[in-house]
Amino acid sequence: MTIKVGVVGCGTIGKRVADAILLQDDMELVGIVANSWNYKVQAAQDKGIAIYASMHLMSKADPTEQERVLPPFHHMLREVDIVVDCTPKGIPEQNRSWYEQYNVKAIFQGGEKANIGQSFVAQVNWEAAVDADFVRVVSCNTTGLCRTLSAIHKKYGIEGVHATMIRRAADPWDIYHGPVNAIVPHLVVPSHHGPDVRTIMPDVDIFTTSLSVPTTLMHVHSVSVDLIDKSATVEDVIELFRNTTRVRVVSNADGIRSTAEIMEFAKDLGRERGDMPEVCVWTDTIGGWHNKIMYIQAVHQESDVVPENIDAIRAMTMPHMGQMESIAKTNKSLGII
Repeated sequence: MTIKVGVVGCGTIGKRVADAILLQDDMELVGIVANSWNYKVQAAQDKGIAIYASMHLMSKADPTEQERVLPPFHHMLREVDIVVDCTPKGIPEQNRSWYEQYNVKAIFQGGEKANIGQSFVAQVNWEAAVDADFVRVVSCNTTGLCRTLSAIHKKYGIEGVHATMIRRAADPWDIYHGPVNAIVPHLVVPSHHGPDVRTIMPDVDIFTTSLSVPTTLMHVHSVSVDLIDKSATVEDVIELFRNTTRVRVVSNADGIRSTAEIMEFAKDLGRERGDMPEVCVWTDTIGGWHNKIMYIQAVHQESDVVPENIDAIRAMTMPHMGQMESIAKTNKSLGII
């Protein structure tokens, strides 16, 4: 069975999801919907991907010659089983009526409100997305927290969590939101990440804070977990993370002391675009104190949700496929060990 998929939006996530779909032997990429003509769209077209015009592009007063010849958005909706909507915050809510009109399932991203669809992280709440019509793949930070916290919770039980998000100020290509010569605290507590984690893990008591710093490479989380089972040692937690899918353990002994070196490592591994979809936890930062386990992890904001989108497609359209089968299939296609 081959699932026909459309991607709406060709930005940081959209272009990566489109490329990931092309690697799946049980999916067909019907096309990408573009909001404007730019180098990202040109690159997709050069790969042989069909390009469709968004409603905004269709309504432009002075479209370019290239834009004039693009087929409209709804033509793609006639051809697909499911869409992955990667448009900027707020637009997916407007697009949802189109998906309902054409009886097309849709996946939304973490920038949208939780009520737009079932929140999803593949290794945590797979069953919630099975055969669903609308799913929301949560944000890069929430995905990263859920991957490590779910492993701890399953093994030892969690009494409470405090985590601080040290967030990149902008993506590497983004010339509009940086550089920022400041450390900018998020002046609302808790930050939205804690409540968002609870849409995936409702039984975990978590409080989060966040701040932005002048970097474009990755987010970093400083996490403190109060365990129910107090028997866990640092060595136990390191081994747990080593055996948790989509979590990579790194260390000072390997010469990885920073987010810059993680991203360089991803390039040396030959990863597409130099991406690191795994959450990286430094062994050197894992510490224990009474019933607490503390650690620091890094999240590549451009790529960690890409495998989640691929798995969401399968959960929603291939209910016969199990969680671990899909995760293994996605990991293999994306080179995640």
